[in-house]
Amino acid sequence: MAMTRRQRASAFRAAQYALLLVIILVFAFTANWTQLRHSFFNLEAAAKQFPDVITVALKNTIVYTVLGFSLGLALGLVLALMRLSSVGPYRWFARAYIEFFRGLPALLIFIAVGTGIPLAFPGTSLNRNVAIMVSLGIISAAYMAETIRAGIQAVPRGQIEAARSLGMSPGRAMITIVIPQAFRIVLPPLANELIMLTKDTSLAFLLATTPDQQELAQFARQALNTTQSLTPILVGGLCYLVITIPLSLVQQRLERRFGAGVKPGGGV
Repeated sequence: MAMTRRQRASAFRAAQYALLLVIILVFAFTANWTQLRHSFFNLEAAAKQFPDVITVALKNTIVYTVLGFSLGLALGLVLALMRLSSVGPYRWFARAYIEFFRGLPALLIFIAVGTGIPLAFPGTSLNRNVAIMVSLGIISAAYMAETIRAGIQAVPRGQIEAARSLGMSPGRAMITIVIPQAFRIVLPPLANELIMLTKDTSLAFLLATTPDQQELAQFARQALNTTQSLTPILVGGLCYLVITIPLSLVQQRLERRFGAGVKPGGGV
């Protein structure tokens, strides 16, 4: 007798659960739990990370993220408006910037900012915090520009026409009517970009930061070398989760709150 669609789905789920159970059992009986505990759950090594992992590494990670996101948001808004401009050179420049920096690995951008600027301008001393902010801002701006542009284009055309009928100039209509509604639409994807940017701060080590400028990833790597244990990596990972999980919850809340107000076809 042929199985119904529901029966096939139930059988497939049962097979998945069985496979997962087998994997767990194999891991449980073959793993060296003593070595795992020493490598990942060494309480003595974990205790040595405090309070610096909070007061230095976690704090710096948050600061770098906020600074980079702020610069990226401002630059991304400008690029989005340039992409929508009726002036050809503005559109070409914005498109070239977006395609160029979205196509490059973030690692190369950090290296270019940290070493390229001093080489291009001899005698220039670039503050490390500024270099990190600029690197993160350049990276995030390319992505946020397209997000903001999509949000602006999602605002119903009738909103602009109504503003123009009231005597508003195109610029004033964009600033007072369109952009506020666009940001309402793009808040969830911008929150996702903030999460991605938080993890990109791990590349700050390329700029030869001092101990008091270390972010979570570099702090964990340094501690790994001194403790000969992977526990600092676990501690650093948990600290990242302290940042990213609340941001994910905020993103989901924004999607429920604002996503429900966006109608198919771009209406709100």
